[in-house]
Amino acid sequence: MTQDRPGATERGPMAANTELAARADEIVARYPKPRSALLPLLHLVQAREGFVSAEGMAFCAERLGLSEADVTAVVSFYTMYKRRPVGRYHMGVCTNTLCAVLGGDAIYSELRAHLGTQGDECTPDGAVSMERVECNAACDYAPVVMVNWEFFDNMTPESAKDLADRLRDGSDVSPTRGAPRLATWQEASMILAGYPDDQATAGDTAGEPTLAGLRIAKQNGWEPAAGGQP
Repeated sequence: MTQDRPGATERGPMAANTELAARADEIVARYPKPRSALLPLLHLVQAREGFVSAEGMAFCAERLGLSEADVTAVVSFYTMYKRRPVGRYHMGVCTNTLCAVLGGDAIYSELRAHLGTQGDECTPDGAVSMERVECNAACDYAPVVMVNWEFFDNMTPESAKDLADRLRDGSDVSPTRGAPRLATWQEASMILAGYPDDQATAGDTAGEPTLAGLRIAKQNGWEPAAGGQP
């Protein structure tokens, strides 16, 4: 249904994009209720534009029978959705407790000064942007920096700045764990929309710090309590 009010964009370029519309229909068809498809549909829009624009939100609202206010509420709640363009490589520095104690705050402040950016603003070449991120459940590798949601472990201010420089000059960069090739921001958004690149199981997913706990448990014969309760 066309939204008959100022700013409605159903007939704009995004709605006229047949490939995008087909992808959107595929995503919606995965769910018993259309509104359940909102999160992956927003990632699809972000994969196309690099961020979630007003037109993108209107496209999702029209596709799912929601109000634009409903969609805006979701976009403004989840920090993975960006309202303006970010870099091809978006760096996230964890400054939660363990990462902060081990140097996350220093990494963040030195990297911020090194890039000379504010907020989600990207560098003038469009290559890199950065933000603080909440815990990404990689405390055994702290301090952790993420790039397009891939892990870079045991970082220091110097290694974080070197990573940013390599991202900017187009060098080959591989995450510490996970996919062997670092996806761009828009490629990562497409993966999150539900179109994987089949790299997820190609790289190392569990390193020595994670496996050490499992090994100690086996050596001592430790088993989970019945029902998973202590």
